[in-house]
Amino acid sequence: MRLSEMRELLAARGIRLTKSLGQNFLHDGNQLRRIVEAAALIKTDKVLEIGPGLGPLTELLLERAGEVLAIEKDARLVEFLRVQFNSKFKTQNSKLDLFHADALEFLKGEQRDWTDWKLVANLPYSVASPILVELACGARSPQKIVGTLQQEVAQRLMAKAGDKDYGVLTLLVQLDFEPRECFKIPKSCFFPEPDVDSACVVLERRAAPLLSNNQRDIFVKIVKRAFSQRRKMILKLLREDWLVEKLEQAFAELKISPQERAEKLSLEQFVALTGKLSSHG
Repeated sequence: MRLSEMRELLAARGIRLTKSLGQNFLHDGNQLRRIVEAAALIKTDKVLEIGPGLGPLTELLLERAGEVLAIEKDARLVEFLRVQFNSKFKTQNSKLDLFHADALEFLKGEQRDWTDWKLVANLPYSVASPILVELACGARSPQKIVGTLQQEVAQRLMAKAGDKDYGVLTLLVQLDFEPRECFKIPKSCFFPEPDVDSACVVLERRAAPLLSNNQRDIFVKIVKRAFSQRRKMILKLLREDWLVEKLEQAFAELKISPQERAEKLSLEQFVALTGKLSSHG
């Protein structure tokens, strides 16, 4: 969908985009195709799309995948999409399920198993992080995530220990997903142009979980406490929740310095610490 087409469609329907909904629509065909290529779709794939807008990505997804479930919060756009795709794709084998809903609320209430799905979406920037955490953490997470979001969030998702962007979001997502690729998308590719830079990240679910289900809550508790005051030593922060003797024993066994701060500990070290503190009760 060219920018001129997008402007005409919005004007014809009297739709004014709402900044609070993060409505910055990606119109550049090359970037849209690049996103779809990164998803490596085949005809048996099931795809979850959040925030389809006017549907330029949806159209490409329907061409490549077997099923697309799209969630759109704006009722005006839902009405447009239903008309657009009922007429355009009614003779094709691909299936589109369109939901008018708040995506975060939908995901929290939906009990669907997403493990054989792929998330491919230009995520609304205002809620991208909580959506990713809700969807990516746990046993029902999709096999692959290809998401466009603001570059700052993308950098946090791709970060490693020691990077300035390394933090809670990094660890909560990377516990289950391995970062594979990240590419920038210029502001000029969106309408209207966003105030922030954008990037698309590609994340793949780990072949085997790093922790058991009953250890996940402990991992989250450790990570959030460790990053609650970045300049403080982890050992001191974790004393809020664990006995100092148990902590010192775990740190010694894992050869972690008692003076270490959260941003220096790798995912693997946080996982190992979770295992030790889980066994200590």
